[in-house]
Amino acid sequence: MMTVPIIIDFEASGFGKGSYPIEVGFSGRHGEGWCTLIRPEDDWDHWDTDAAKVHHIPREVLVERGRSAGYVADQLNYFLSGYTVYTDGWAQDYVWMARLFDAADKVPRFKLADLREIISDEQQALWHATKDRVQQELHVARHRASSDARVLQLTWLRTFESKLSASNGSRAQ
Repeated sequence: MMTVPIIIDFEASGFGKGSYPIEVGFSGRHGEGWCTLIRPEDDWDHWDTDAAKVHHIPREVLVERGRSAGYVADQLNYFLSGYTVYTDGWAQDYVWMARLFDAADKVPRFKLADLREIISDEQQALWHATKDRVQQELHVARHRASSDARVLQLTWLRTFESKLSASNGSRAQ
């Protein structure tokens, strides 16, 4: 039986040294989403204006409406404990997740894994065109964590189903 993967995505203040998570969202096994802004810690001061042009989240909004690192870490552990959770940007997302949990003085109770681990060659061949269609169908205009996670999850699901129907069709002949 196929299990739909849980997909997580982080938005960040920028890339590289000093960057930190500003938003996290995931799409669960049944398509349920969860997302929150993350209030920057006092020593999180890196801000990349090019990154801000992509996510469109002003730092002032994070300070006013973001949740504390402790709250966000607790919520992620509550929802995701015991699961393997996939991301399409493992190297960066792992660093941002670690920064979040370190600030909260907590340990993630879920495993973060690279989405490529569960994408077959057949799925990869269909990936970009399928992802473009999903984004158009969902009318995703904003680059935000929960919508990005949902797009990735639906792309995985549709490419997986395409692979299944192709293999069933070849067996039927």
